[in-house]
Amino acid sequence: MLVLLPPSEGKAASGDGGPLALEGLSLPALAPARERVLDALVALCSSGDDTRAAEVLGLSEGLRGEVARNAVLRQAPALPAGQLYTGVLYDALDLAALPPAARTAAERSLLVFSGLWGAVRITDRIPPYRCSMGVKLPPLGGLGPYWRRALDRVLPEAAGDGLVLDLRSTAYAAAWRPAAEAASRTATVRVLHEREVGGVLKRSVVSHFNKATKGRLVRDLLQAGAEPRSTGELVSALRDLKYTVEQQPAPAGRPVPLDVVVTQL
Repeated sequence: MLVLLPPSEGKAASGDGGPLALEGLSLPALAPARERVLDALVALCSSGDDTRAAEVLGLSEGLRGEVARNAVLRQAPALPAGQLYTGVLYDALDLAALPPAARTAAERSLLVFSGLWGAVRITDRIPPYRCSMGVKLPPLGGLGPYWRRALDRVLPEAAGDGLVLDLRSTAYAAAWRPAAEAASRTATVRVLHEREVGGVLKRSVVSHFNKATKGRLVRDLLQAGAEPRSTGELVSALRDLKYTVEQQPAPAGRPVPLDVVVTQL
């Protein structure tokens, strides 16, 4: 099983080791594409025009310091991606507390998408950065379409012939869409909150707790040693873990949508 994750806005403040070594990252075929994005981002953030850089990157006034951080990415101390991302999903996933077998499975199966790196394993050492997939980075343009060209050549091999569990947010999902054959063994997840209103059960899509539920879901699958090879096996594995899961119909050649229904947030 390959699990596709978004990154998080929340990141560790600094690395704890040597600087970035691009050639040492997973999916080495992405190295030329990573080099171009890194060059463009460093050039933008070291140009001396911090206002323009912040506008391009969509940074608020309180995040202006990220421009200076990006300017020295090549020299900045790096740390494993699994420690770098600290947002809601990653807090719930709690990689550091996984038992050894589950940690090994996580290192093998988790792939984090990134506007700067394309996609990385949780063991890849990268410095803290700020560059989302929605950025239009001069002179490369929109990073979603940019990465799609590179990832279309690399990700099918990484996915192999197994199940793909796609938990990415919309912007990051745009960077790679599995083709027809792979799509048929790809599952996406929507989290719905079910509650009683005026004696009637109602459901609504959740946002913040969507991320937490997805993190717990992945953690539970890893700890259970689950290795589903189809969407049907994934549904069974989640139900065994006491999740309420409903599989929705999918057009031919499209990922299979799963609704995970929660009653408490």
